[in-house]
Amino acid sequence: MSNLSPVSIKTFTASDYKSDLKPIWCPGCGDFGVLTAVTRALASIGRPPHEIAFISGIGCSSRIPGYTTAYGFNSVHGRSLPIAQGIKLANPELLVLVASGDGDGFSIGGGHLAHVVRRNIDLTYIVMDNQIYGLTKGQLSPTSPKGLKTASSNQGSLEEPVNPLLYMLAYGAGFVAQGTPADMNGLTKLVEEGIRYPGFAFINIQSPCITYGQAETQLKVQKDKIRNLTDMGHDATDRLKAMGLAQDYGTVIHNGVFYRNPTPPQSYGDKVKDRHAALQATARPRQEILKMFTPSLG
Repeated sequence: MSNLSPVSIKTFTASDYKSDLKPIWCPGCGDFGVLTAVTRALASIGRPPHEIAFISGIGCSSRIPGYTTAYGFNSVHGRSLPIAQGIKLANPELLVLVASGDGDGFSIGGGHLAHVVRRNIDLTYIVMDNQIYGLTKGQLSPTSPKGLKTASSNQGSLEEPVNPLLYMLAYGAGFVAQGTPADMNGLTKLVEEGIRYPGFAFINIQSPCITYGQAETQLKVQKDKIRNLTDMGHDATDRLKAMGLAQDYGTVIHNGVFYRNPTPPQSYGDKVKDRHAALQATARPRQEILKMFTPSLG
């Protein structure tokens, strides 16, 4: 089934996708905006909550499935993608979303990225990137800037940060975008576009940590750092130009779709479906097979 809404007699609103469980994020956390964008996007898609599965790992961002009315699975650290892949292949008609943080997605879970991209399984992967480990009290994460001082690294980080956008573009992802809760309308549109893309879609969201994050990442400051890719005239079908823009990660917030494959390849799920159909077409009838092993039936 497509991620798009089938003809339905019911029109859904964002509130239909919000559970009664109240978020326990710190007041001012960017993840509140991500939750709002996701529920608004799902309302535009129009699939009922019971046809949606939301998978997450560990971290502040990974609480998000519980705040929705979709089926949710809060898994172990870094393992949201393989679990989501299994769910999508077992039940292809589900719309499957995956939530991660920068630590969950690019540290312990980083080894899964290349493989979900090359398989092109129809998932929407939303990473809430705050450049810090917020849940465990502010340690360095893979996307923390070089020189950042934290409670566990008071001399400053010696490491270069991971660039999530370049990672996904280099791996060959067909849909790569970045947004921020500082632009709620734009973020909602990006999530919807990612869901509608027929294959694996990656959305990096600059979702600041109000408690342990750097001052220059906060939402008020982000607004001055946003550069809208559409306004810049960026051609989202040009992967090389997208990679050039992605190199500004950490200094400028390029907001929008970096790359969208204009001719999306067949998803892994569709390939599996075609393989099953081909095998069934060439399979011998059951009675014929039984005769081979039980001649008396002849």
